[in-house]
Amino acid sequence: MLLSPLAFAVPAAAQSKVNIEQNFAESLTPLPKEDLAVSGGFYVPAYSSVAMSQGKLRVDFSVTLSVHNASETQPLVIKRIAYFDTAGKQVESYLKTPVALRPLATVSIFIPTDDVRGGTGANFLVDWAATGEIAEPVVEALMVGGIANAHYAFISQGRPTRTATKK
Repeated sequence: MLLSPLAFAVPAAAQSKVNIEQNFAESLTPLPKEDLAVSGGFYVPAYSSVAMSQGKLRVDFSVTLSVHNASETQPLVIKRIAYFDTAGKQVESYLKTPVALRPLATVSIFIPTDDVRGGTGANFLVDWAATGEIAEPVVEALMVGGIANAHYAFISQGRPTRTATKK
């Protein structure tokens, strides 16, 4: 008896949580012992679904959120990565505790095509901090999807929501 691989597929909402600490161990470093003097946040639009053909057709996309430490010398502390749906309701939180990203390292969150909980107006909030002046992180979402023989890929850049320095 042959079984389809789809018979064992886990529904999107029931998929196991992303474990950044495990999946990106090589990108992480111990948290700095010094006070975190600089902090900021990013809002990143993401599109797990897009309406096409005058709203009569919906195309679903996978989403990869990437957080890049643009500093060559300092760790970047990531305090929060949260995913929200079109109505502004939090869908997932990807960090239980802050993590420190090595200089020039990256962590990513992947949302599969069949996870459409975010909808057409999905977004991420990413909060970060550092011990001192640091190059601003680069935060982007890459969407990939298609219908029939047409495939689409596009990037949405994060927008800073705040940057603060402790005095």
